[in-house]
Amino acid sequence: MPDEESTEPKAPEPADDLVTTQHTLTVKRRKLAYTTRTGRVVLRKEVLTDGKFEGHQAKAEVFLTSYTLDDADPGSRPVTFAFNGGPGSASVWLHLGLMGPRRVVSGDVDAPEPPPYRLADNPETLLTHSDLVFIDPVATGYSRPVTGEKPKEFHGFTPDIESVGEIIRLWTSRNGRWLSPKYLAGESYGTLRAAALAAHLQERHGLYLNGLMLISSVLDMGTIRFTEGNDKPYPLFVPTYAAIAHYHGLHGDRPLDDVLADAEEFAARELPYALERGARLPREERTEAVRTLASLTGLDESYVDRVDLRIEHVRFFTELLRDRGLTTGRMDGRFTTWEPDGGREHMSDDASVSRIVGAYSAAFNHYVRSELGYENDLPYEVLSSEVFRNWSYTDFEGRSVSAVDALSAAMRANPHLKVHVALGYYDGATPYYAAEHVLARLQIPEELRENIETAYYPAGHMMYVHEPSRVQQSKDLAAFVAGSSNR
Repeated sequence: MPDEESTEPKAPEPADDLVTTQHTLTVKRRKLAYTTRTGRVVLRKEVLTDGKFEGHQAKAEVFLTSYTLDDADPGSRPVTFAFNGGPGSASVWLHLGLMGPRRVVSGDVDAPEPPPYRLADNPETLLTHSDLVFIDPVATGYSRPVTGEKPKEFHGFTPDIESVGEIIRLWTSRNGRWLSPKYLAGESYGTLRAAALAAHLQERHGLYLNGLMLISSVLDMGTIRFTEGNDKPYPLFVPTYAAIAHYHGLHGDRPLDDVLADAEEFAARELPYALERGARLPREERTEAVRTLASLTGLDESYVDRVDLRIEHVRFFTELLRDRGLTTGRMDGRFTTWEPDGGREHMSDDASVSRIVGAYSAAFNHYVRSELGYENDLPYEVLSSEVFRNWSYTDFEGRSVSAVDALSAAMRANPHLKVHVALGYYDGATPYYAAEHVLARLQIPEELRENIETAYYPAGHMMYVHEPSRVQQSKDLAAFVAGSSNR
């Protein structure tokens, strides 16, 4: 008997579900009218079977929020594509923390905001100088693969670059912005993504950028990963350790600049030499190195000696204030929390995340529904540990995960590409001295080094949590866009 045709209804073809709303913002007594489009865009890939073109297959639905200023010339108006890092982080941090026209009031280390939290207008928004597009990579925010597709197909260095790059190309084409000045803004792993995207967009689509904003930059993971046999991170973290020790009063009344100068000098010369020499280092030189490193970092000499001059970062955050029953934050060393187990080697909580993530989550979940008019019953994934744990770096097997070559190539091919690097002194995740180390090793001619600028803030990884840093950083980014988009 022949099989009967299935009566099961077919799943509807995925479709964009963007919602458009109109808003105004007052900046210095000037009223700005802007349009917001929020929702998911279907990401499709060309399908070839035995060399034959079979069409475009839906692969994922990518959530984004765009802000465009009304009555502005799209041909001359800059546009900035922004995303955070992780991998596994939604773009909510840059969106509601720094760049967007509305911001979350989260409080700071000395005065955290209590729940249920609140939103406020952001007159320092980058929207005054650039249209904005915030992108949540697949499996973050509301972005998901379509039915039948596997998330892991997007969770790797190269597929991530390709999928985010395709969303940027789609938005640029659909909104008629190929002749607009274009920027990427990435934070943390997002800086690695942004640097690689600059090369990918040029090579794959001929889409050349005006600038990159690298916030809490890490372009070479080998500079921050404490893996066996890799001594590179140990010196590069020392200035950050010294800054955090200074913040917690372990350098007396010495100016921070003086402490950092000493730490950078030691990290550049004596410590790499001592680590390289190992057992060949004379006893008196080792004793002096232990004494200096302990003094700079605020740790006991006996501890520095026991770890063989190699201070791993999570161990540092756990050890520094052990006598006070506290641990410091990794993302922001200004934060502290109580440690229930005084003998623990690795801290049980990063207060610089746990103290603020609730504010960002609550603010966005309210904002997207109540003000932007977008409804979705999926959980908004602010930080996905599942994505982070299962991220693939197979492209870099046997070598460091790095976008240094990609950024160097992009700058050489596009000598107009400008780079702004924002660094926090108390950032224990992507230390500023490691970023400086990498920038100095970009393979570009000397004249292109003038295209790179750095900005430093007395704050951590999300430096905009610190209100004075947020205001200053907003000015710095505005100046960068204004200065690099002039024709």
